[in-house]
Amino acid sequence: MGFHRRLAPTGSDRSAGAFGVAACVMSAAVAALGTLPASAAPQDDTRAEVDRLYTQAERATEAYDEADERGDALREQLGAAQDEIARQQDRVNTMRDALGSLAGAQYRSGGLDPSLALLFSADPDDYLDKASVLDRIGTRQAGELKDLRLALRELAQKREEAHGKLAELERSRTAVARNKRVIEDKLARAKRLLDSLPYADRAAYDRASRSVRTGLAGLGDSVASSSRAAAAVAAARSAIGRPYVWGANGPGGFDCSGLMQWSYAHAGVGLPRTSQAQRFAGRRIPLSEARPGDLVTYRSDASHVGMYVGGGQVIHAPYPGAPVRYDPVGMMPISSVTRV
Repeated sequence: MGFHRRLAPTGSDRSAGAFGVAACVMSAAVAALGTLPASAAPQDDTRAEVDRLYTQAERATEAYDEADERGDALREQLGAAQDEIARQQDRVNTMRDALGSLAGAQYRSGGLDPSLALLFSADPDDYLDKASVLDRIGTRQAGELKDLRLALRELAQKREEAHGKLAELERSRTAVARNKRVIEDKLARAKRLLDSLPYADRAAYDRASRSVRTGLAGLGDSVASSSRAAAAVAAARSAIGRPYVWGANGPGGFDCSGLMQWSYAHAGVGLPRTSQAQRFAGRRIPLSEARPGDLVTYRSDASHVGMYVGGGQVIHAPYPGAPVRYDPVGMMPISSVTRV
C-alpha cells in the first residue's frame, strides 16, 4: 500500500511502528516550498533520496501484503485438505477392516481366497491389475476391492496436493520475510534522512501532501451509494487518529489498503488486501460521480487508496508518522474511483 506522497509513481507500505516525523516525501513538496537557493541543493538531494526509499518500500509492501494474503489462503486450504485426508484415511481403514474380516472368515472355513491376499500385499494396485486375480473372486468381493483401490488412489492424490500447498506456503513465508526486511531497511534509512532535515522542511512536506491539485471538478456533499457504503464510511470515521502501521489492517493501526479492508468488513463486505486489487473490487465510475464510500486509488500503479467521504475529502492512512485523517481527494494524481 502506498505511502502518501505527492508524486511518487509506485509503491507499498508496512512498518512495525509509526514515524514521529510528519514526512510527506514527493517532488511536489519541492514545488510547495517554492524555488530554493543553491545552498538548498544538499537538502534537495536528501528529499530525492527519501523519495526513492519510500517508493521502493511501497513496492515491497505491496508484495508483502500480497504474499501475506496468499499465505492466509493457503493455510486455510491446507487445513481443509488435512481434514479431507483424515476422513479419507478413516474410510480406507473401515474398508480394510471389512475385507480383513472377510479374509479371516474364509481362512477359518478352509482357506484364503488368493484375491484377498491383496490385504497383505505391499502394492495392492499392482495386485489388482492382474486379470487372473479378478477371475477368481466373486462379484461382491471384486467391487469392494476396487472401491478400496480407488480410495487408496484418492488418498495418495490428496496427500500429494497437500504437500504442494505446504511447499507453496513455505515459499509465501519466505517472500513475506524477505519483503519485511527490505521494507524495514528502507523506512529506517528514510527516517534517518528526514530527521537530518530542518523542522521547517519536514513540516513543508506535510503541507504539500495535503494540497489540492488544480483542474479537478468541485465535489460537494452527497449521500452514500448504499447502506453498506454508509456503514464503511462510519467505520473509517471511527478510525480517525489511529496510527499508520505498514501491513496492518486494524484495529489498532492501518496501512492504506488495510483501512479500506477493515472499514468494509464492518459493512459485511470482504475486500482484497492490496490497493491494486481493491480498484477492481467494484464498478469504475468517474470522479465527478463519487459518493461517500467509493474507493479512490492514486498514482498510475494504484499504490495508494483512500475512501471518499463527501465534501471533496477522503479518509486514508497516509504514511508512517501520520495518523488516519481527512485529506483533499485531489491530494495526489488519481488513478481510479471504484464503487464497491
